[in-house]
Amino acid sequence: MKRSCPNPAFLILMQTSKSIHECIKDSITNYSLSMTEFSVLEALYHKDMQTIHEIGKKILITSGSMTYVIDKLVEKGYAKRIACPNDRRAIHIGLTDQGNKLLEEIMPEHQEWVNTFFEELNSAELDHLINLLEKVKKRTEI
Repeated sequence: MKRSCPNPAFLILMQTSKSIHECIKDSITNYSLSMTEFSVLEALYHKDMQTIHEIGKKILITSGSMTYVIDKLVEKGYAKRIACPNDRRAIHIGLTDQGNKLLEEIMPEHQEWVNTFFEELNSAELDHLINLLEKVKKRTEI
């Protein structure tokens, strides 16, 4: 017996997300980075120094996993830990010069490539898609 999907919008959203994730994953392996490592570097690239907790919230990873990923990025020379002068318990994570250099090389091409995923949409459609996804996202944050 064949059953139809009870929520085709959810199904296509998940399939699209997985497909985009796989495309990005394939692209960044050229730089010997995992998807999680790239996500952390990208978060730091766009918003400079952050705590492990702040980065984890942005890329949806637990702090335990984040510690491991940060250790790997520090080993590779792309990230550094910086003690917070106002709170001895807090450690900020930032990009090293080598990390900045890598992202300055990767990001323009990466962002241009990501934009190609949306080339079939005109600006009104893209705005509408953003609004619809924001509505769905708000429901998940309740």
